[in-house]
Amino acid sequence: MTQLHPEIADEQDFVNHAYDCLESSRTAAWRMREMHEADLGGTFQARFERNAVDEALVKRLVELDLGDAALVFGRIDRVGPEVGGTEAFHIGRLAVSDEDREPVVIDWRAPVAEPFYRATGRDPMGLVRRRHFVVEGRSVLGLEDELFGEGHIGIGDDGLASTQTELRGYSTLVASIERGRTGTLGDIVATIQSEQDEIIRSPQSGVLVVQGGPGTGKTVVALHRAAYLLYTHRFPLEDQGVLVIGPNRVFLRYIEQVLPSLGEAGIEQVVLADLIPGVRVRGHDREATARVKGLPVMSSVIDRAIRDRERPLRHDMTFPFRSGYVRLRAVETEAIIRGARRGQRRHNAARRHVENEVWSALAANWRETDVTPEHVRSELRGRYEVREMFERMWPVLTPAELLHDLFGSAALIRSASRNLLDEDEQALLRRPRAASVDEVSWSAADVALLDDAREALGPRPNRSGKIDDADEIRTYGHIVVDEVQDLSPMELKMVSRRSLNGSMTVVGDIAQATGPSAPADWEDVLEHLPTRREPRVIGLSVGYRIPQQIMNLANRVMAEAAPGLRAPDSVREGDADPQIVHTDNLGAAVVEETRRLNQELAGGSVAVVATDDRCDEISLALDEAGVEHGRATAGLGKGITVVPVSVVKGLELDGVVVVEPADIVESSDRGLRSLFVALTRSTKRLSVVHSRPLPQSMVDATPSSN
Repeated sequence: MTQLHPEIADEQDFVNHAYDCLESSRTAAWRMREMHEADLGGTFQARFERNAVDEALVKRLVELDLGDAALVFGRIDRVGPEVGGTEAFHIGRLAVSDEDREPVVIDWRAPVAEPFYRATGRDPMGLVRRRHFVVEGRSVLGLEDELFGEGHIGIGDDGLASTQTELRGYSTLVASIERGRTGTLGDIVATIQSEQDEIIRSPQSGVLVVQGGPGTGKTVVALHRAAYLLYTHRFPLEDQGVLVIGPNRVFLRYIEQVLPSLGEAGIEQVVLADLIPGVRVRGHDREATARVKGLPVMSSVIDRAIRDRERPLRHDMTFPFRSGYVRLRAVETEAIIRGARRGQRRHNAARRHVENEVWSALAANWRETDVTPEHVRSELRGRYEVREMFERMWPVLTPAELLHDLFGSAALIRSASRNLLDEDEQALLRRPRAASVDEVSWSAADVALLDDAREALGPRPNRSGKIDDADEIRTYGHIVVDEVQDLSPMELKMVSRRSLNGSMTVVGDIAQATGPSAPADWEDVLEHLPTRREPRVIGLSVGYRIPQQIMNLANRVMAEAAPGLRAPDSVREGDADPQIVHTDNLGAAVVEETRRLNQELAGGSVAVVATDDRCDEISLALDEAGVEHGRATAGLGKGITVVPVSVVKGLELDGVVVVEPADIVESSDRGLRSLFVALTRSTKRLSVVHSRPLPQSMVDATPSSN
């Protein structure tokens, strides 16, 4: 920049003042907390109120700790008739007031801040100027102004006028995009664009589907929407809870800092398996097996499997009682089982009903009339053969026990899935029976089945026969689901089960659907989500992250993988074309390209993406060449990471080396879509290294080297 903006010093003074006010607020919050900690006595009510205040103070202290995030990133000047001219508001990450309680910084979610994101030349929303700050920590490095009025002129740090672009704060946006990646996703609170803000501030009720291609920012938009809803509907959402569901743990580690950076640290962020207590996912299913387990009819299969465990006795049974015997007739147990089923109780809760009816039947069959069901119960309940009878008639089951028994028996599978699954599908569910339920290697596709069984079975009663409410499935006031296009119908049902009121934000891209149950359109997804309110589908049309040269290559693959779907428009040209490298020595070429990208990107984030079964080989080649790197087992680092194509979706990096596209295409039924995902992870540099022939859609797509 040849000339600094004439007001940059004034804005730096303002930012310094804002940080001083923020520090004063932190000091006051600490002082108040120390006062409460010193007072440990009082009544129960007083202690309860003190704990509530302390909890609120701790939350406020967390909000006020910004770390390296910028406090102030913008300003709006609007016409203020009440003050006889214009009034200015500085927009920031959170609200800050001075010692007189006068606002210094406006929270980006407040209604007064909306024009910062939504004003246009056609609809300035009362603004005369919008200013964007280029900041690093507390330092103001530059300013970018957009003036609203005749000509719609913008002035930047170079002091020269320029016509307003379609994108809000273009220079600030590009500077943010081109900043090196750190291995975790950052917020976009300073650069939210109008179409993104429309989604973030849309009404809470019902299911909102956000369709967005690679680089459109759909993930951060969904997370900012969660923060906005908590700000706008603090009560009751804070008590009801907000749940964020991601596709894998690498992705969760990648997004984990976004919500805390926005002052919302209490939101749960999970993968689906985290919602099933006591079950570890260690196994893997074949794609065909996972597809069957995801079918919506599996819910009926589970219901039948439970019903198959509710069985009357085949023969009469007698038990010693006092000076004789009591008899339970098989025909009586048929009536008992029918009655338990008619009661529409969940299976485990109905066990108490079955037991009570059995005790009543036994007492009625005793020759004397002074015997009550309680007399029979107290004498017989400890006998082994009685306990065995109840387990045969109506066993109390955990979801794991039910599915362990079901999948370990061809006969049980056949009985539960007759007329629901064909013979081949039934065979796919069968697996060798483990020695015990604790030794079962559950797969990701089993998780939704375990949850469905948990809902149908209900919690197990305790020794007193009561149901513990803590064992019930928890519901949430709002749920965010990322990469929703990869969830099966059973997994979507699992998500819906946790919705308190049908309020959801689900984001994804049909073109990137690579799961075994990939939907053809959003109707296939919405069919299994709550329908209390009419769902809304909103598309993000602009790609902010991926340079146009890389999108040109990826779009050729998408045209073959998902004909008819439109790719987003990229907002910027990159400074280098993708490189396609053909080689006879794959390992050496991958090492060379990885080193080159790492040097060109000055230590930014670089991913080497390959099929899951090739990652060990690539890591070994990098080790032997002395290239320091990590594996994407729990997250990404700033340096070089080897990433399986199965977990790369949703991530963004400065540079990407895609290894052997033909292998990726052949790795699954939707391998071309997986390749499209792999090609669209980079913000700056892309290299493709191959020894096998490229897919036809990539041939002659970019300049090549050997």
